[in-house]
Amino acid sequence: MGEPARRQAVSNPDGTVTAIKRKMGLSYKAKIKVGDEWKEFTPEEISAMILKKIKNDASAYLGQEVKKAVITVPAYFNDAQRTATKNAGEIAGLEVVRMINEPTAASLAYGLDRDTRGKLLKICVLDLGGGTFDITIMEYGEGVVEVMSTAGDTQLGGTDMDNAIIDWVVGNFQKKEGIDLKGDSKAMIRVKDAGEKAKIELSTTLSTQINLPYITQKDGNPVHIEVELTRAKLEQLIEPTLRRLDPLMK
Repeated sequence: MGEPARRQAVSNPDGTVTAIKRKMGLSYKAKIKVGDEWKEFTPEEISAMILKKIKNDASAYLGQEVKKAVITVPAYFNDAQRTATKNAGEIAGLEVVRMINEPTAASLAYGLDRDTRGKLLKICVLDLGGGTFDITIMEYGEGVVEVMSTAGDTQLGGTDMDNAIIDWVVGNFQKKEGIDLKGDSKAMIRVKDAGEKAKIELSTTLSTQINLPYITQKDGNPVHIEVELTRAKLEQLIEPTLRRLDPLMK
């Protein structure tokens, strides 16, 4: 789970699952190689594995078994997606006592539940995650949160920005070397990992290098990816993704 899974994804792409949250509530099955055998798992089953890991970690930290949980979901999740999430919690051995919208949970975690006596706060929460986007307008006062309006897209998030970087890197490589990496799962995971790291680095710098030695072979010789990605180029690449936010916020 988490970072260990990310690290082994390059050597074990067929046994790695990402962005399963986007599949919640859908009639979808992930085909995963476990040992020498291919197995199918529903999004609920995979999410349950994640929740069980969290449950076990929390139990170990607290010194007692965690049996109940409040689970947060994107505000724009429909009934099928919410039911699937609750089912995942139950498969993990948890009693799901409540489901809370993520923007509401975020506002409470931020501290908006403190010292609001006599105040009525109007709050806008923008939640752009890895796989989903929510925007919620809430009123908060006297310990009560009321959702006034919500919108979102369960197929919009940071993953789409990563994919734009991946397409740019792979496209440039194909133009230069005449090799399409999209059929090479191990190479694509390396490109994805490097692209995400570059995106993060460009939050604090104006340019960064994407260097992937021995990404593939050509005529029996190793071929490398060496490309500079600037913040200006990143902004250009992700601009179509950001445009998808506008109608939701308006």
